[in-house]
Amino acid sequence: MKDFKDLAQLRRSHRKFTDEEISGDDVKLILRAGLMSPTSKGQRGWEFVVVDDKLDLEKLSDAKDLGGQFIKDAPLAIVVLGDPAKNDCWVEDGSIAAISMQYQAEDLGLGSCWAQMRGRGLSDGTSADDVIRGVLDIPDNLSCLCILAFGHKADERKPQNEDKLKWENVHINKY
Repeated sequence: MKDFKDLAQLRRSHRKFTDEEISGDDVKLILRAGLMSPTSKGQRGWEFVVVDDKLDLEKLSDAKDLGGQFIKDAPLAIVVLGDPAKNDCWVEDGSIAAISMQYQAEDLGLGSCWAQMRGRGLSDGTSADDVIRGVLDIPDNLSCLCILAFGHKADERKPQNEDKLKWENVHINKY
């Protein structure tokens, strides 16, 4: 395992993947990281849908007008869902679970990228939620926060540049 400081520096968004499938053991470890993530009041109210069907991945990539096309080329996606009526922190809890899965993927040498779906949709007014529900038979009470695409990296990304950290955005005690 890498030191977390190195893992945080190395984790970058990857939108290009090879055709190589992700092993079942790696998928289980990625999901385990999401399932172990902290949640408000220990509710663990998120739901995850694992998608590896190529046709469904293509349909999911079209759930919003811009920014999701890379999903169709990933060998695997995980849809992160929550029930807003049951958990007022569903967005925060889902976000923590999502980044936990992304860090686990990076630790395994895999690439990932977050595609925002909450509040997004198509120019005709169709919400991304409605598209995703239709593709994956998701109940109406659940909303989609994001879709995470995972795969073996087809490109190299440089680590985060320490010199570009915005330390001026950190305030101590008072703004």
